[in-house]
Amino acid sequence: MRIAVLATLSVAAVLLAAPSLAQAPQKVALDKSQIRFGFKQMNVPVEGRFRKFDATVSFDPKKPEATKAEFEVEIGSIDLGNSDGETEAKRKAWLNVDAFPKAKFTAASVKAIGPGRYEATGPLTIKGVTQSVTAPFTFVEAGGLRTVEGSFGLRRLPFRIGEGPWADTDTVADDVSVRFKFVIPSPQ
Repeated sequence: MRIAVLATLSVAAVLLAAPSLAQAPQKVALDKSQIRFGFKQMNVPVEGRFRKFDATVSFDPKKPEATKAEFEVEIGSIDLGNSDGETEAKRKAWLNVDAFPKAKFTAASVKAIGPGRYEATGPLTIKGVTQSVTAPFTFVEAGGLRTVEGSFGLRRLPFRIGEGPWADTDTVADDVSVRFKFVIPSPQ
């Protein structure tokens, strides 16, 4: 009888734990994921990306409000397709990589805004400045993978990106678009 009770309690514990296993934090598959950005310099579109970032996500599409997600970007991994531009972007007036090597976003809240569509809001810290951003995204689960894709806009000057003479928005626009795609293995 005691063994049957222990067995029953063990099975119940596993069943109760199953939903939290789906919520367990998962690492983003970096080889399939990307963070890209775009802006205009002298009214010419410029595209770039960050090669190194880390993200941990716990997301249940049935309970988006329970999401836990943190993203850290190694700012020095900036890729503009031009080594001179990358060197300049890392300097103090721009990203100041020596003093602020990482940018960070934490999803403080996530809500559904339609079928397969969600919105994450939280603090984004770049160059020691924190601003709240809202990023709409889509979520698709297929082939054992979860894919999250979205975008958001930000203004560079409140983050002190492009100080001094570079604060002139006639040369480099204040508006920056950020696009992301994160691929995460589906929970088992």
